[in-house]
Order: sequence, then structure tokens, then C-alpha cells
Amino acid sequence: MSEISHAVPSSKPEARAYSGGALFRSVVIALTAFLTLVDLFATQAILPMLAAHYGVTPGQMGLASNASTFGMLVSGLAVGYFSSSIDRRRGILISLVLLSIPTTLLAYAPNLTVFAFLRVMQGLCMASAFTLTLAYLGEHYSAQDSASAFAAYITGNVASNLIGRLVSAGVADHFGLAANFYFFAVLNLLGALLVYFTVEKTPPMRSTAPGMGSHFSAWIMHLKNPPLRASFAIGFCILFAFIGTFTYVNFVLVQPPFSVDAMTLGIIYFVFLPSIATTPLAGRAVERFGTRATFWGSLAVAALGLPLMLSSSLAAFLTGMVLLGVGTFFAQATATGFVGRAASRTGARRAVSILPSISSAGSWAPRSSASSSTGSAGRLASSASACRCSLPRFSRFSSRRR
Repeated sequence: MSEISHAVPSSKPEARAYSGGALFRSVVIALTAFLTLVDLFATQAILPMLAAHYGVTPGQMGLASNASTFGMLVSGLAVGYFSSSIDRRRGILISLVLLSIPTTLLAYAPNLTVFAFLRVMQGLCMASAFTLTLAYLGEHYSAQDSASAFAAYITGNVASNLIGRLVSAGVADHFGLAANFYFFAVLNLLGALLVYFTVEKTPPMRSTAPGMGSHFSAWIMHLKNPPLRASFAIGFCILFAFIGTFTYVNFVLVQPPFSVDAMTLGIIYFVFLPSIATTPLAGRAVERFGTRATFWGSLAVAALGLPLMLSSSLAAFLTGMVLLGVGTFFAQATATGFVGRAASRTGARRAVSILPSISSAGSWAPRSSASSSTGSAGRLASSASACRCSLPRFSRFSSRRR
């Protein structure tokens, strides 16, 4: 993810070199995101197996598994507070190395309480790496390239959803739950190696913007900024809808009328494959149609998918999963890119670290609403309401901005 020139190429060979460099950069960014966040989603593919292993209900297992998002909330705020004094490369590297420890220990978790605690520890490490990487991208790429850089990172997030779930289901089904956690601990260490060789060593950022002397005053300044405040709320709603749906969809699929087995459940997550192809286009879509139109379009696609997931037809159900995945990831890339650009304009780069924290809160919130809802219909309705509430917030500020 080394910094490259953003000048317009003056000849075809230079253009090809620039294009090749941009492609390599995007691949590295996406791979870093994949190895950072793969633990967050991989566990969801084996929730029915874990629920049977610990002898608990789907709601209890979903709550414990997604305890990682509580750790992400705390870590994101803490990293944001100290971000000006943290070396980006070293912070990401240490976070990924430490992440391998709770991932390994999950293989030995004797009960659900210990499992949930280790998931919180995973969340602390994942969010610190995630937040510092977003800050690094916001600081090292121009406004022109930042949309594509953030879209590449979200694409890696999408890949972690697909490949992480697929591999997790396959490894757990063939080699057991313990082997599954060992495998993902190795992936965490591979992520650290990738960062070691690809991320530039940079000094801590020294802010010179007015009002940035205090960490809390900086946060208050961000929250007083209507576009940033609305984008934080959007991040909350997007992850609420996505996690609220895909945490419990596993339990719907393994029960009648679908009754799929563990390996088939992993294969079903190929529904995220279209998202890998569409999410990198978010940057171009914003450049062409504007932030507001891109976001409205992506949320409309996601909203179309939710009713289909109430069907008893497997084909309709999977179509709904595809539409929800494409729409929410496109919206996430759009919102994340907007925060990066808005932060660059205001000198409020710490705003990039606030978005993951508030988004993590959005991923934690569905636990309470889902536990009080009746069946899959209630859970999907909760997610639909989150999609719906994000639309007016975005239109409130984006009508004046691209």
C-alpha cells in the first residue's frame, strides 16, 4: 500500500504502469482487509455446530459469537483517541499478531462465557487493525484515489464474508471445530506478514488543524459536522441490517423447509461472490453519479432482497441474500469513502476511526432486537427497519454533496 504518484499519465506506457500499480495496490489493500476481518464472519458459518457443541439456543450462540463487535466498539474509540501518536504500520502489525492468540484459544474454550470473552478479545484486535488501516488509507491517498482505495478495502471485507464462511464450514465439517480456529490463527499471522512487507513505515500524524489539540474536542467537532454525523448513523444502520440478517440466517437454512447440511451451508455463501465483483465499482459510481444517488441505489437493491428472504423457496431466499449482500456492501463502501473524503476536507482524519466504532455498535444492536423477535420473519423485519431508517439520514446531507 505504498504511496504512489497521482499525476495524470502523459503517455500510454505510463498509463499502463499507473494502471498496473493501482491494480496491485487495490489487491494488497483488499487482501489486508480479508486477513484482518476474516475471523469476524467465519464463525457465523458454524454457529449451528457451535450451538450444538455448547448446548445453547441460537440466540445465546449468536450473542456470544458477535460479542466480538463489542470489542470492536471499544477498540475503535480507544484507537481513535490515541491515533495521533500511533505508528500506523506498527499498530496494524501488532494487532494482527495479537489477534492470533484469542483465535487459537477459542479451540480450548470450555464454555460459552469463555468463548464470548475470547470473541471480545478478537474484536479488540480486529478493530485496531481495521481502524488504523482506514486511517492509513485516508492519510496516504488523494481525494481522487481514496474512493477506490476504500472500495478495495470493503471488497476485501466482502471476500472475508464469502471465503471465510466457506472455508470455516469446510474445515469444521471435515476436521472439527478446534482445527477451524487453528487455521484462522495462521491466517492472522499471514496478515501480519503481508503488512510487514507492504505497508510503509510512517511517523505518527501531527495534526495542525484548528481545534485539534484535544482528542475529545476533535470528536465533538466531528459529531457537530452534519455530513459526518449522518454518515456515522448510516454505518450503524448498514451493519445493523447486515449482521442482524446474516447471523441468524444460518439457523433458518438448517431447519425445515431448507434443512441444508454444514458443508452446503458453506457453499451457499457463494451468494457473496457477486458482491466481490460489484463493490470495487463503488468509487467509480460515486464519481459518475454522486454519493447520494449511489447510496440510494445500493440501499434500494438491499431492500429488495429482504422480502425474498421470507420465502419458503430456496431459490428466492438465495436471490434475496445476493441482493442484500450487493446492496449493503456497496452502501458501506460509499459511506466509508465519503467519510474519508469529508475528513480530508476538514482536516478531521480521526473521523475515519469513529465510523468503525459506531458501525460496530450497529452490529451489536441486532442481538437485543433479534432475541425479542419471533422467528426469522421478526429478525428480517428488524433489519429492514434499519435499511429504511438510513435513507432519510443520508438524503439530509448528501443532496448538497457529491
